[in-house]
Amino acid sequence: EAQLVESGGGLVQAGGSLRLSCAASGITWDEYVIDWFRQAPGKEREGVSFMSTSDGGASYADSVKGRFTVSSDNDKNTVYLQMTSLKPEDTAVYYCAARPVWVLIHDENVYDYWGQGTQVTVSS
Repeated sequence: EAQLVESGGGLVQAGGSLRLSCAASGITWDEYVIDWFRQAPGKEREGVSFMSTSDGGASYADSVKGRFTVSSDNDKNTVYLQMTSLKPEDTAVYYCAARPVWVLIHDENVYDYWGQGTQVTVSS
């Protein structure tokens, strides 16, 4: 059974850091790309970071650019989201999601698998 499991969320003060993990199992790792989304209370889910299948880099939402960095450990089938200089507006449930490597768009409908989400709360 395919599964994505996020971890690493929690409560942190503004200016602090957290590292989220997304561990994948039951999928063919090389056939998928893992992206990050978040949903704040009362708001729609939004994309945070999107991996590039051409160069292995990533693009980021303007709101997190320069503060968040995504990386992966292919031996562990795990993707990380390093979040620094956190702000209260970063408070949200963070999700990782897997799309096939040949899918280049980021519409939520193209993702085959989603994690259960992990709560990040940033206090002011």
